[in-house]
Amino acid sequence: MPTRVLMVCLGNICRSPLAEGIFREIAGAEFEVDSAGTAGYHVGNPPDPRSIAIARKNNIDISLQRCRQFQSSDFHDFDYIFAMDHANYSNILALAQNPQDEAKVALLLQAGGMGNMEVPDPYYGGDQGFARVFEMIREACLNIYQNIRP
Repeated sequence: MPTRVLMVCLGNICRSPLAEGIFREIAGAEFEVDSAGTAGYHVGNPPDPRSIAIARKNNIDISLQRCRQFQSSDFHDFDYIFAMDHANYSNILALAQNPQDEAKVALLLQAGGMGNMEVPDPYYGGDQGFARVFEMIREACLNIYQNIRP
């Protein structure tokens, strides 16, 4: 069975869909990758058009992804859960039932060897913010893949 990875941000329209697409592109069939948001604002919607555009510019198609909300069953369904920032990290941990659940959760950039930084939310910024976030996520995902691949 492939290793299962979940990427989580607030609304599941900007950062986590990018992280899902990037990690899937890097890891291929070795991993099952999904994304979710800790809030249910956008459930069923596609990613933000700016996330789709920056992914497409980098030859990754995330246009078919649909937003969903993180749920406690995700602890059972995934081996690794990567949060984009401290607030979402805390929101995820609040749903953990035991130390095994908690052990699955990490900050994406920290797990990717980039320090205790957050992936900034590019939603209220321009296209440049999405490009910057894409590069941060890609670097972290490359490092994570090297560390957890089978």
